[in-house]
Amino acid sequence: MQYLEKKFDLPALDGISQKSVEEHLGLYEGYVKNFNGMIALMGKLMADPEENAHALSELERRLSFEFGGMRLHELYFAQWKGGAREISGGSLKTTLEKQYGSFGQVIAFMKNVGLMRGPGWALLYFDPEAKIFHMGFSGEQHRGHFVTLPVILALDVWEHAYILDCGAQGKGKYIDAFFKNLNWGVMEKRFDKASSQ
Repeated sequence: MQYLEKKFDLPALDGISQKSVEEHLGLYEGYVKNFNGMIALMGKLMADPEENAHALSELERRLSFEFGGMRLHELYFAQWKGGAREISGGSLKTTLEKQYGSFGQVIAFMKNVGLMRGPGWALLYFDPEAKIFHMGFSGEQHRGHFVTLPVILALDVWEHAYILDCGAQGKGKYIDAFFKNLNWGVMEKRFDKASSQ
């Protein structure tokens, strides 16, 4: 089984250049390619697992990094499809406001998570069992997750996401542009799916 790169029909983004998006998509494509290559290599090395035990264990350790990079970028780019759209007054907004007080508080909190020192991912999850949201930061895409919880919003704050347009010190400017371009209809669909579990 080979994973295929997903294609994203993205509009022009306000504050994030087409060149930056193209470079970022190339990085995503690398995660897909690397994951497929590692799986194929592991299959070959399994012909003699005892002889190749060290190489297999190293590949196994790195596999979740490539997979996490692939899946989180798929969530990330999908959030811009269809163009910017404000959140509706539906169940996502209502449930967020019930937990955080206001939608503005949610955005402010997410921005603060994204502005934490260092690269990584700021993530908004929903726990369908407890019926609450969690915000988290994954310094590397395969660590620090709320295991099994669906991701509602994925904000990439690795330097590659913003350095081309905003410079090394421009994370805050990039995060503002990220939120300005979001199609909240995508997150509303994710929440509807997660909350119906």
